[in-house]
Amino acid sequence: MNASRPCLLRAVSATAVLLLAAALSGCGLTIPADPDATLASATGGELRVGASADPGLIDADGESDAPTGSIPDLVTGFADAIDAEIEWTEGSEETLVGMLETGDLDLVVGGFTSATPWIDKAGATRGYPGIEGADGREIVMLVPLGENAFLSALELYLDAEVGSR
Repeated sequence: MNASRPCLLRAVSATAVLLLAAALSGCGLTIPADPDATLASATGGELRVGASADPGLIDADGESDAPTGSIPDLVTGFADAIDAEIEWTEGSEETLVGMLETGDLDLVVGGFTSATPWIDKAGATRGYPGIEGADGREIVMLVPLGENAFLSALELYLDAEVGSR
């Protein structure tokens, strides 16, 4: 009789999890979610990107409308994939992360690595070591905290692009 008790507990637990999942799906909850709708507003609209210059990755000379380099190329490809126009903002890491926090930017790129000190102020993609010009560093891109659907879409794109190099 005691041997059946763990089985009963597992069955009750599994049933509770299934009921909770069904209840949440009835509320229209989707996972991953974007509380501020970053992916929805950028898709078919405008992707606001902050770029901090980093030799070999991002050349932001201020003379052109858009920075150049391997990371801006990746961002442009992602924007194309979600049918978005990019509005570039160039600046220091601190300024751009501040703009990300206040909702003025959707994405911040630069020479950020998986050891970024900005992790308490921004969400970060997985580290990508295969980006041209990274010199072996695992490059990450920064997104607003909690915008997990946007982060997931960006990572899916980067997985396909950086993984194919």
